Amino acid sequence: MSLSPLTALSPLDGRYAAAVAPLRPLLSEFGLMHRRVQVEVEWFIALSDAGFAEFEPLPEAARGLLRALVTGFCEADAQAIKDLEKTTNHDVKAVEYWIKSRTRGEPELQAAAEFVHFACTSEDINNTSHALMLKAAREQVLLPALDRIVDQLQAMAHAHAAVPMLSRTHGQTASPTTVGKEAANVLARLRRARAAIAAVPLLAKMNGAVGNYNAHLSAWPDFDWEAFSRKVVEDRLGLSFNPYTIQIEPHDCMAELFDAVVRADTILIDWCRDVWGYVSLGYFKQKTRAGEVGSSTMPHKVNPIDFENAEGNFGLANALLAHLSQKLPVSRWQRDLTDSTVLRNMGVALGHALLGCVSLARGMDKLELAAAALAADLDAAWEVLAEPIQTVMRRHGLKDPYERLKDYTRGKAMTREAIVAFVDTLVELPAAERERLKALTPAGYTGMAAALARRI
Repeated sequence: MSLSPLTALSPLDGRYAAAVAPLRPLLSEFGLMHRRVQVEVEWFIALSDAGFAEFEPLPEAARGLLRALVTGFCEADAQAIKDLEKTTNHDVKAVEYWIKSRTRGEPELQAAAEFVHFACTSEDINNTSHALMLKAAREQVLLPALDRIVDQLQAMAHAHAAVPMLSRTHGQTASPTTVGKEAANVLARLRRARAAIAAVPLLAKMNGAVGNYNAHLSAWPDFDWEAFSRKVVEDRLGLSFNPYTIQIEPHDCMAELFDAVVRADTILIDWCRDVWGYVSLGYFKQKTRAGEVGSSTMPHKVNPIDFENAEGNFGLANALLAHLSQKLPVSRWQRDLTDSTVLRNMGVALGHALLGCVSLARGMDKLELAAAALAADLDAAWEVLAEPIQTVMRRHGLKDPYERLKDYTRGKAMTREAIVAFVDTLVELPAAERERLKALTPAGYTGMAAALARRI
């Protein structure tokens, strides 16, 4: 059977390929090869600038040729590296050989060919490459996807800041809020989670087979290799330098990043479920598209499938990201290979997170507020005014206010008339207070909700 979207084992490369396409060049094997070439090239050029008598600074033309290998890297280049790997049976060594093969026609580069991958262990190249992959994915894809949802939540918070809505705690009627305030609650949480994702430093190392510059110092014992490596990692690659490692960079920062993504995903799962419920209650309608079908047998159905799809994919992402964050920082002695195959699934984990964001954003775009349904629910829940009435009674020193309202309202259907009748019995209250309470409605009992929603 041929490879195609229809035969893909992962739906990320099949059914949902278009939705996760922005991640493909960054977190695929192609993306890993691309970054390996970048790291090898920058290390090579940096060595030429280090002041070694044996390796003079490369001329600008040679530097341009080397960096063109990075900027012009394409699928044919990746395939050529893959072909070399069939012989080497080693993916990083194949990159080294490919770079050497592409520079054979240049005398300056040919003479310095053995400084490609000089003193490096494979993990010097891999850890920096993985960090560069995650940096690009975070900045170019994941944060923009979250920002789209942030913008949608802010627009909803402001547009519906004053639209009253019946709350439900424990699934039962509770003090009213507004639609905008509920969106604002999620927005505040998501902004914090987004900031945490953006703030995780991506650490990298270039310190040899066990982290001690053993090979480096065997060649030039008096050279400050740690300072040199720090400059390459920070100035040339734009990452954060980790001076203390075994053969691998310990992946703690990856774990922090993946845990931060899990936190954002969890917040959005919570929102997906809430919106699903609001659609079920009729608070929101969903825009329909011509030709779209909601059920194979029930023609009337308009299902909240985008929110269900988002919830499912955020859950998948979190399961994978949790494994990544728990497994990657654990390595036997100075290194084992279990991280290698797990790291190849970064794109799968973050692909499901991206797909969740895409589905959620699409679903939110379809929402239309059903003001009549919101108003009807509020008008059928006059019992929620037991809270403000007993609170005013407390203020004025009336005896047993909570207990009196509990006996009057708990488990009973309340109407405006029943509430007014109770307030009329409160002769101990000042007349103005009784009139204020009688004028209160569930829709008008929203506290600071509108102001809080507008200011976010």
